[in-house]
Parts: sequence; C-alpha cells; structure tokens
Amino acid sequence: MIKRRVIVVGDVMLDVVVKPHGEMAPTSDTPSNIRLSRGGSAANMAVALAEAGHFVTYVGAAGDDAAAQLFSNGLTDAGVHGKLQIGASSTGVVVALVGDDGQRAMLTDRGANSLLSAEHVLLALDEPFDHLHVSGYSLIDDRTRVVGVAALDKARAFGRTTSVDVCSVAPLRVLTPEHFMTSADGVTCLFANEEEAQVLADTTSTDDAVALLAARFNEVVVTRGARGAVARKDGVTFRATSSSDAVVDTTGAGDAATGAYLAVRLGDGSIDEGLAAAMDAASVVVRGLGSRG
Repeated sequence: MIKRRVIVVGDVMLDVVVKPHGEMAPTSDTPSNIRLSRGGSAANMAVALAEAGHFVTYVGAAGDDAAAQLFSNGLTDAGVHGKLQIGASSTGVVVALVGDDGQRAMLTDRGANSLLSAEHVLLALDEPFDHLHVSGYSLIDDRTRVVGVAALDKARAFGRTTSVDVCSVAPLRVLTPEHFMTSADGVTCLFANEEEAQVLADTTSTDDAVALLAARFNEVVVTRGARGAVARKDGVTFRATSSSDAVVDTTGAGDAATGAYLAVRLGDGSIDEGLAAAMDAASVVVRGLGSRG
C-alpha cells in the first residue's frame, strides 16, 4: 500500500462515555459503565489512518490541562504526530449517554476548540503533505469556519486532495445545509452518516441524497449504521453491508469506518476495498464501550 502524508484538522476532546444499567434515577445514583478516553471525531479518523500505515499529523486546540495531556498521549500511542495549539480555555469534553440499543446522545463542551487559529493551522500546512482532512465540527462552528475554509483553500492551491466529514446533524441544521456545503465546496471526498446526508440534500431518501451530493462533490460516502454504507463516484454507486454481529455502543463507529475507507483510498485502493475496510473497522468499535471499541 502507498503511504501518504495526511494532515487532519479537528477537535481535541476528552470522551466520557456512560452506559446506565437500567432507568436513570434523576435525584439519586444510577449504576453505570463509564469509560474515560481520548475522543474527537477527527482524532478517531486520524488514528485509523495511522493504523493503516499513513503518516498522520493532527492539528487542533486544547487547554493546558490533564485532558489535553491524555489526548496527546493517546495520539502518540497510536502513532499520530500532534500539533496542538495550547490556550487558556479548558480542553473540550463530550459526555456520551449510551442506550440499550447502542445509540447515544451527546452533551458537548467545545472548550478550547473554538479558539483554533488560522495561523496555527496554516503554519502546519507549510509542511509537506499529500492530503488534508477537515472535521465538519470546524466548519459548523461560527468561530472556526474561516479557519477550516482557509485550510481547504490552501490545500487546493497546493494541488492536494481534501476531505470533510459532516460530523453532527443538530448544529448542521442550525448552520443550514447550504452554508455548510458552501464552506466544503470543492473537497475531493465528503463523508456523512445517513441522517446528515438526507438533511444536506433535503430528502428522506438516502439514494437520492447520495446522488444529489455526488453531483456537487467528487466522491461521497454515506455510512448507514446497521445497513452498511454507500458510496458514489463518477456516476457509479457502490454498496457494502454491515459486518457487525453485536452492538454495545456506536460511539466512534462512523469515525473508524470513514478513517478506514480514507486510508484505503489514499493508498490507491478501490472504493469496494475501502467500503469493506470501513465495515470491518466499524464492527470492531461497536463491540465495546467508547470510541476505541
């Protein structure tokens, strides 16, 4: 496999994943399984890319605190080189509440992520690289959208390939789909889950959403949870079925899938090979609690 130099711009997050044992006791204690770990949607993708053999640099903003150190150590352990902008604000934290069906709701404090500067990101892009991935969270946040757009513009000016993952449907609706797509305009590959794709394309049909998005972006990949994934490029649609046999927690499964897919495609693998790798990666993550499976 060809090994590429990849820069990933995304959030620095501490993950707190909670799976209660039964109904919540609002004014008392609820026994639960709780996991604390390095989080961040784009960081999960970065780790998947590094595990596949690519040379990955992660660019983000964090506080000067223990959470940032845990995040940085997690990147280093996975073979990812971190370039973190350290500021006065606290490192971002997300609390994921996991239901019996493995689905989760997230409570998010973006913290220092909203302070990520264009200077820090563009300086990182002065180093040699082959591909740039920008987290959708950076484009959704009003305070960092200009940073993400500037990074994508610089990568395109260098003739490099680019990708964006939508990441979250609730803030996408607030921003408006058209504003998001304008910010992501021109990226080589767009990643979204099924709900995000339908919102972007203003349709309840996933096939229609994929077709509409593929008319605007060169390559589109939509993950569908238990229904697998679908991709489209050059007018051709590709499909893959899920290989998951047990679901404990879906946190990070989409990130692992898109990271594995991108790793294959950057290594000159086919779309079918990328989708197969994506399904295998997701199946590992959903077997355990937290984004690391």
